[in-house]
Amino acid sequence: MACTSCSTSDGGAPKGCKNNGTCGTDSCNKLTVFDWLSNMSPSNGEAIFDCVEVRFKNGRKEFFRNSEKLTLSIGDIVATVASPGHDIGIVTLTGELVKIQMKKKGVNYESNDVPKIYRKASQKDIDIWSVARDREEPMKVRARELAIQHKLEMKISDIEFQGDGSKATFYYTANDRVDFRMLIKDFAKEFSTRVEMKQVGFRQEAARLGGVGSCGRELCCSTWLTDFRSVNTSAARYQQLSLNPQKLAGQCGKLKCCLNYELDTYMDALKDFPDYDTKLVTEKGDAVCQKQDIFKGLMWFAYTNNFANWHVLKIDQVKEIIAENKQKNKVSSLEDFAIEVTSEPEKDFNNAMGQESLTRFDQPKKKKKPNRKRKQNAEAASVGAPAKPQQEKNINHAKPAGNNTNPNNGNTNKPNNQNNPNKQNHKKKHNSNKNNPNKPNSNENKPAEARKPIINKNENKK
Repeated sequence: MACTSCSTSDGGAPKGCKNNGTCGTDSCNKLTVFDWLSNMSPSNGEAIFDCVEVRFKNGRKEFFRNSEKLTLSIGDIVATVASPGHDIGIVTLTGELVKIQMKKKGVNYESNDVPKIYRKASQKDIDIWSVARDREEPMKVRARELAIQHKLEMKISDIEFQGDGSKATFYYTANDRVDFRMLIKDFAKEFSTRVEMKQVGFRQEAARLGGVGSCGRELCCSTWLTDFRSVNTSAARYQQLSLNPQKLAGQCGKLKCCLNYELDTYMDALKDFPDYDTKLVTEKGDAVCQKQDIFKGLMWFAYTNNFANWHVLKIDQVKEIIAENKQKNKVSSLEDFAIEVTSEPEKDFNNAMGQESLTRFDQPKKKKKPNRKRKQNAEAASVGAPAKPQQEKNINHAKPAGNNTNPNNGNTNKPNNQNNPNKQNHKKKHNSNKNNPNKPNSNENKPAEARKPIINKNENKK
């Protein structure tokens, strides 16, 4: 089903999704073919090829004959022959390129069995078509529930309504043969429509539903790939890929189709290489291949009695040793032919503007300033704190022997000056001359010019 922005206009023509033909979401531009013969007119007065290609839901395409000689172009919505009734589709290809596509798909364009196009779809046809398409999603949910109730090992992947709404095709996948006769009866009662069941493979299911692969692009089978070639694990071995099924499998659960794309190139490059199972006979012992680099033309060999040490040889050197072994001659050792592979230094690409940092736009974190109020409160709390138990014991021992009930007598209710060093220092500053009258002032003994002015620190803080 096309995206919501691709809905048709009042006149019956599709609006398009305003992506200039590059939308690949939900079969909007699925499996399209570029008509490179559109600007070429038939030569020698030949008539235009009377067959067209019509696309239905999820990339399903069929060929129809334009027996009514309608003026059709790409994007026109037409009513085609169906069994029973009629179906609604969109024209995707016209002209001589349709003949080439029919030859490629193995369809005989001269046969009378090619279905026909009735007419261009009217607004009434498009309304019935759109209403039927809106029923597909809720029907799919209910159909899956019914299949679970019957305990059938099958998965209903998609539902496609015919253009006139008279028939619904249920596409499903299953590993084994499924007996769904009772399920069809329930579908007919539940949905009140003609039911048709079609089994598809897992790759066809992925092609119909679409998705995004591990490469970050849309699936090849849902965008441009039309023929499904078998993929073997040997394709991964030739390309020296790790046989990890989680990495080699696609959305369909099968091996990725892209494993075949570069296989021919690897096969051509491996023609110049000796067989991987070739053994090299030396005086130190037999050596077997452990690794090969197709692009650099290198092979790594190790002795059978010492697999820890690998020796790098070029292809020409390996062929030379094989030729000596065919003449029943042993070479001295692999070390005589081995080369040293120097590791290339890592390239460090730096931006000339110095903006390669990922956090260059982040605001720098502010440093926390020390809270002076907390320090002052802590000092004040320490001043008013009670004396330690050991000090209180010493004070109690210093009391006179008699019972003194006067709270003003004794030192128990007075603050302890030992626990308040700031207060003692403050008293020393102001009462230094009073407590020590015999000690002369340092500034009084000095001459007037040498006397240092006394600066009040509290005034500077203000």
